[in-house]
Amino acid sequence: MNITNNGKNGAQYHLPDSFIQLLGYMRVYFHLPYRQAEGVVLAHAGNKMPSIPNYSTINRRVNNQYITIDERHEVGNDDDIIIALDSTIIKVANRGEWMRHKRHTKRGYLKIHVAVNIKNKKIISLEVTSAEVNDGKMLKKLIDYASENNSVKGALADGMDDSNTNFRYLPKNHIKPGIKTRSNSKVGPTSCHARNMSVIRQQKISNYRSVA
Repeated sequence: MNITNNGKNGAQYHLPDSFIQLLGYMRVYFHLPYRQAEGVVLAHAGNKMPSIPNYSTINRRVNNQYITIDERHEVGNDDDIIIALDSTIIKVANRGEWMRHKRHTKRGYLKIHVAVNIKNKKIISLEVTSAEVNDGKMLKKLIDYASENNSVKGALADGMDDSNTNFRYLPKNHIKPGIKTRSNSKVGPTSCHARNMSVIRQQKISNYRSVA
C-alpha cells in the first residue's frame, strides 16, 4: 500500500501527496487560483495520468498538506544572482508501477524543471513538462522567466544542458555559462566560442586531476 493511503478509510487516493504538494507550492509561487492549477495538470499531463483532479479536489487535498512558504522572500531584487538549473521526475499516480516496468513507459510521471538562486536556495523559476522532455530544451525558458524579476549573471547546469544553442544564448544575454560539457567533447570549428572555452577549461581540470 502506498503511504499516502495508510490509515485512510473509504476510497483510496490515486494521486500521491508529493504531487499535491507540488501543486500547492506552484499555487503560492505563481499566484494560481485552484481552477488554473487544474489547468496546469490538464495542459501538461494529458493522457499520462489515470485521472485528472478537478479544482475542488486540489483545494481539499492541498489544504490537508503541511505546506510552508517564507513570506519574507521577495521574488525580485536588485542584486546580481547566480542560478542553478536541474530537474526531477515526479510520480503523479499511485498505480501503474507494473505497467510502467512491463511496457517501459513513463506514463503517470511528470518532470519538474527548476532554477534556484544558489545564495538563498529559493526557486525563482519552475516549469512542468512531460517526463520525456529533454532538460536542455528548457534552459532558455527557465532563464527568461527568472530574468523578469532578477539580474541573472551566471547559470550552472549539468551535462543535460550541454548544447551550442544554450552556450550561445547565455553570453548573448550577458549570463556567464557554467555548464558541464560531456567528457568526450572536443573543440570544433562549428562549436560556439563559449562552449569551446568550457571544453578547454574542463580538459585542463581533468588533466590536472589525473597527474595529481
